[in-house]
Amino acid sequence: MTSSAGKSPTWNCTASSTLGEVMPDTDLRAAFVEGMSRAATFVAVATTDGEGGRAGVTVSSLTSVSADGEHPSLLVCINRQSAAAAAILQNRAFCANLLAENQQELADLFAGRSTTDRAERFDRVPWVPGDLGQPLLRGATATFECRLATALLWETHHIIVGRVSAVRLSDDASALLYGQRAYRKAIHLTGDD
Repeated sequence: MTSSAGKSPTWNCTASSTLGEVMPDTDLRAAFVEGMSRAATFVAVATTDGEGGRAGVTVSSLTSVSADGEHPSLLVCINRQSAAAAAILQNRAFCANLLAENQQELADLFAGRSTTDRAERFDRVPWVPGDLGQPLLRGATATFECRLATALLWETHHIIVGRVSAVRLSDDASALLYGQRAYRKAIHLTGDD
């Protein structure tokens, strides 16, 4: 770690791996994709509406950034070729809808696994506009309406950071999960498991 007076510390990221054999680049992508498929995560749909159009996309790369500060914040990663990414950047607002475990069909719809035309997706699901006018999907276990704080294009994806302006929670806290290339649901583990 290095540090200059008055600056944040930075880390030297050139250390060699001690976890195992380094893979050739041709195998790296396949191993990375397989490894990440083993990381179970919740499923969300990022929605937006405004001058850039109404759009939505299923994401599994949504995480909180901070609960503190002027507003809580979260980030979502969306492929740069997605119409939803372009619309969010233009609309400067979005909603992260954390899906309930019974919303697999909705996840498939916004992931493009349905024959429904992109423009008709919102006609097939119940939703209401939030305080910022962003589509809140009914039945979601939680919705986070956000103003766009910043975005960074990294390789193939936009890393989009939103300042949360409103959170709505449903009575059902059971979120839809995705891992090992399939939808999952959480189970409660006891000390005996």
